[in-house]
Amino acid sequence: MAPRIVQISTGALICSFVLLPLWAVWRQADGPTSLGPADWSALRFTILQAALSALLSTLSAVPLARALARAQFWGRAAVIRLMGAPFILPVIVAILGLIAVFGQNGWLNTGLRSLGFGSFSIYGLQGVLLAHVFFNLPLATRMILLGWATIPQERLRLGQSLDLRGFARFRLIEFPMLMTILPSAAAVIFVICLSSFTVALALGGGPKSTTLELAIYQAFRFDFDFAKAALLGLVQLGLSASAAVFALGFAWGHQLGIGLDRPIALGRHSTLQKYLDGVVIGVALLFLGLPLLLVLGNGLGSITSLPAAVWMAALRSVLIALGATALCMLLSLSLLSRGGEAIATLSITVSPLVLGTGLFLIASPYVNPFEISLWVTLCVNALMSLPFAVRILRPEMSQVDANFCWLSASLGLSRLGWWRWVVWPRLRRPFGFAAGLTAALSMGDLGVIALFGDAERATLPLKLYQLMGSYRMEQAAGCASLLLILSFGFFWVFDFLGRRNA
Repeated sequence: MAPRIVQISTGALICSFVLLPLWAVWRQADGPTSLGPADWSALRFTILQAALSALLSTLSAVPLARALARAQFWGRAAVIRLMGAPFILPVIVAILGLIAVFGQNGWLNTGLRSLGFGSFSIYGLQGVLLAHVFFNLPLATRMILLGWATIPQERLRLGQSLDLRGFARFRLIEFPMLMTILPSAAAVIFVICLSSFTVALALGGGPKSTTLELAIYQAFRFDFDFAKAALLGLVQLGLSASAAVFALGFAWGHQLGIGLDRPIALGRHSTLQKYLDGVVIGVALLFLGLPLLLVLGNGLGSITSLPAAVWMAALRSVLIALGATALCMLLSLSLLSRGGEAIATLSITVSPLVLGTGLFLIASPYVNPFEISLWVTLCVNALMSLPFAVRILRPEMSQVDANFCWLSASLGLSRLGWWRWVVWPRLRRPFGFAAGLTAALSMGDLGVIALFGDAERATLPLKLYQLMGSYRMEQAAGCASLLLILSFGFFWVFDFLGRRNA
């Protein structure tokens, strides 16, 4: 781990960057305020949809991750890489794909009506849950899959030699790993869904399906009520911080023991198990892949005719994504402890809308906020991805510390040698995954730049939003496809570099 002074300095920097904007917004309030009936309703709906989304995403990810861990087939590596695509998709692009499949005139309802059944409505709680499972199922699957990869091969062979099968092998070998991963994965998804804005705006279906983030947006946009927005932001901060404490408290220590870093092999399984694994993987690919194919099919042909302004916006997005990735990974290496993870989680506990408005208010007396909009976007994107990077890296780092710290000290390894020979070979795979996730999320971010950006500083997601707003749908489809390709390309490159020779 990083020296203690570096951990403390990084933690103080992040706390200041997260809390000062909230204080700046609160200062603009005319007076005290309180939550009304609509705000309490938004609070209840936010908790309900976040809890159900986390539960459905993690429970669905367990059989899928298990099937991917033990199935061997051509293209398996490509399937695992594709599993990350929905989570890194720009939200508005993915919603267009989901509506094409599950909307009133989508493929599902067309099929249901042709069979004489009623229609499925994508709007309301069910639509919000559907979209959140679509986005978070791949993340939970990859986290659980990484957990399966950490089970020592020697323990699996011991189970085979003891003739452990079925439920006995699951209870004694796989269940301890799941109890290490699932609470944290559910808590991370819960925190993500607490700040759901675009999904609730597009699929919420009315006041009964309003989230806290949407209520904050309405307080800024329609009521210009800074006090109400700051109070709702504090409520969201409290909720998300509680979820972080829950995650840290229930994330059990690693109890799987030490292995010899051999590749995992879960052993032979029956024909029925192979068939069930194939069904699970096939259904998941259909659910996750069809919306993406529809987005690409509608926009690939328009990419070459995109105007120069779109390509300049793409260049800005690429530079911001690379900078945000470098900053996020540098900060994450300083926070690979339980306290560091709690501090990192702070960055997504505050509403991005409150964060962006607060930074605007802080910067406005000194500089033109529009001139630093890209730098602010870079920093906020890095902070928004920091909890995911730390969550992905910390279990492996804790295992390395527990298993090799005393041995390295007895051998007299220097700090550089410790990182070169012990830490990096074991950390490079989750490091590549975390870097790819950060770059892709930064490519698709539309939060802060929507507040600061103008025509000369627009990023690719903002340009897409402007094209959709002006009803230039053919160019918007091409822009969406370009954004999808760049986001997935970044994720694939970093993930590949992390896994190569690991």
